[in-house]
Order: sequence, then C-alpha cells, then structure tokens
Amino acid sequence: MQILVRKLLQRAAPFKQGIGRCTYSTNKVHDIGQPTPATHPQLLKEGEITPGITTEEYISRRKRLLELLPEKSLAIIAAAPVKMMTDVVPYTFRQDADYLYITGCQQPSGVAVLGHECGLCMFMPEATRHDVIWQGEVAGVDAALETFKAEKAHPLSKLRDILPGMIRGSSKLFHNMQTATPIYTELDDFQRAALTGKVKDLSNLTHELRWIKSPAELKLMKEAASIVCQGLLQTMLHSKMYPHEGMLAAKIEYESKMRGAQRMAFNPVVGGGSNGSVIHYSRNDQKIKNGDLVLMDVGCELHGYASDLTRTWPICGSFSSVHEELYSLVLETNKESMKICRPGVSLREIHNFSVEMLCKGFKEIGILKGSGSNSYHQLNPTSIGHYLGMDVHDSSNISYDRLLKPGVVITIEPGVYIPSIFDGPDRYFSP
Repeated sequence: MQILVRKLLQRAAPFKQGIGRCTYSTNKVHDIGQPTPATHPQLLKEGEITPGITTEEYISRRKRLLELLPEKSLAIIAAAPVKMMTDVVPYTFRQDADYLYITGCQQPSGVAVLGHECGLCMFMPEATRHDVIWQGEVAGVDAALETFKAEKAHPLSKLRDILPGMIRGSSKLFHNMQTATPIYTELDDFQRAALTGKVKDLSNLTHELRWIKSPAELKLMKEAASIVCQGLLQTMLHSKMYPHEGMLAAKIEYESKMRGAQRMAFNPVVGGGSNGSVIHYSRNDQKIKNGDLVLMDVGCELHGYASDLTRTWPICGSFSSVHEELYSLVLETNKESMKICRPGVSLREIHNFSVEMLCKGFKEIGILKGSGSNSYHQLNPTSIGHYLGMDVHDSSNISYDRLLKPGVVITIEPGVYIPSIFDGPDRYFSP
C-alpha cells in the first residue's frame, strides 16, 4: 500500500509543479466596457475597433464625412441613451447607428464632435465607483484617445464649458435630429444657431456614406444573413412539433444567438393563419392551426449589422392547392425580381416590376378583378424591399429612385397579404 501511494505521488509531482507555474498572470487586461482585441481575442483581431472593422476604416469614414461638411462647420453626434423598462431595470442597450459608424463606441451617453479643425473630439461619460460596482467599467477619455483614436477627448462634464466656443466658431452645425440630446441642444449657443438657420440634419450626410457598404461591412452582413437563414431552417423543422407563434419566435432567437448574433434586428413577426396578413404582427401569442400557413419575418444583428428574411410555410408539412398557387406566384416574382437587381436599376423600378408581375398573376388566378391600384394595395401595401445595413431600414433618407451601385444592399421580399375584409374568392379564406 505504501509503495502504491509513493508511486501515485511521484506521478502527480510534475502536474503539481505545472499548476504552480500557471495559476495566475501578471499581465492586467484593462476593460473599457466593450470588447477589444486584448479582452476578446475570439471576436476582434489586432487593429480592429469593433469586430471586422479596422481602425483605418473608422478613420476613413471620418475623413469622408469631413469631405461632405462645409468649411468651418461641425457635426455633433450623440450616442443613444439608456432607456428604462422600470425605475431600476434598463432595456437592452442598442447604439445609435451614426454614432457607432463614426466612433466605434458601443456605449451610451457620449457626444462626438467632428470638424475640420478639431478632427474627432469625444466627450465621454465618467463612471463613478457606484457605477462600476453595479454596471461595470465604461470607456472614458483614455479609451477615446487610445482605442477609438479621437484627436481630442474630454469628460462629458466639460461639454458645457468647451462645446459653446466650438459652436460660436462654426459656420454651420449638423446633428442627427432623431437622437439629439438636451445636453447640447439646450446650450444657448446651439439655440441661437438654430434660430438663425445654421443647424441642419446630419443624417442626410451619414445616410449617404452608409448607403454603400465596404467589403468588411458586406462580409459581416453575409454572416448575419447566414446566421438567420440557418436559424430559420431549424425553426421550420421545429414548427410541426411546436406549432405556437411564441415558441417559434423563441426558437429563431435561440438559434441566431447560438450562432453568434448579439440580438434580433427587430421583434420577430410570427403570424399563423390570418395573423400572417398583419404586416408587422408582433403579439406572437396564438397556437397555429393544423393546415394553416405560418409567416415569419425575422432578422438578427451581428456586430452592428442587420439581416432581414421572410419565409412562409405550412405547419403540417404540405401546401394545399390554394396555398400553393399563391406561394408559387410570390416565389416566381421573387426569382424574376432578383434577376433585375444590378447597378443602374433603382429599387423603385424593381418594385414596379414586381407589382406588374403580381397583378398579372392575381388576375390569372381570379383573386384580383379590374386594373385599379386600390385593390392591389389591399393585397400588398408594402414595397418590394428596402435598403439594409446597420439599421433594418437603413439609409432611409436615400430615395428609392436612386440608381443602385456596387456595395448597396437591398431586400427583395414580394408578398400577398389577404385581409379578412378583402372581397375575394371564398377559397382564400379559412372557415
């Protein structure tokens, strides 16, 4: 027995020595409140500010925005605020797309100022000890300079001392009117500039920049699309055993997040039967009847970029003849619309093409009579698609009449939504 114990101890000795040498590290990795290559090497490579987007690309975005700004003008971009569900419970934070696009900062409450003379100047929130204990570290002045590569940075508490002078020295001010915050809009100098017509909407410029995606952005968007596509396939397989709208919504969110998505791009639309004809149905609280179709309009966000996918299928596994004729028409319209997606064609032209094709098909199968547009719009009040990017409806200030260019991403999603009030053949309405 003593010999056996001695042998076991001899075998364990090298293992104990190994543990003793590797139980701690003297290198301290500083947390700035969001992933960095040092804290999250599984997400970011060296030289990236956010996953997939390099420091050089962020600096290039700032330079391109400066090229669009008139001389001696300033762009003021506010981070999204924290929105509260109750007095102590916040909603999940989502950064404003313009602020993220220019700075790379994924955290709330900051204000960025971009100008020809100052470059990028960031006003950063200051975390108290209480904040750090309850919510963790946040990016401050040092992170603005070292991580986000701002030319200047100040504590947010200094904004009222510094920004008024910058405003007085500018010829025009540009800011995002949708995300404006009182911390700068209530400044006397800002209000005087607004009264004299010097304040303009920045989103007209940022949407122009964001409209055409870089190769790095396109790569992230392809990954986001792949994630939700794979997740939806798993959800389809799940639907026969669990025919509940809420369960299918939970399944697609689970599958998307398990594949790396940070969040859904919007609340999943899961409409069974007649609920599928409600364009932005979001209750997701009904059991789906056997024999009914279910429509799912879903998308996820991956590192700031969205996907958007709509599919319809029969829960029971096979289409009825009535469902099949409508499904086949929409599918064919989708395929033909995809064929004309190319540079030099506008989204409006693709939409008009799809309307003509659907109208022709609706008349052939007897669901649509006459040539009036009112009846068609009861069946499909939506556009064929929209621009896609950091937001689901991205670059919304860009007209659908603009000719497409390489790097522009759009959705193609024709459909037919037959409301209960529609005066059509009885075969299209479930008993």
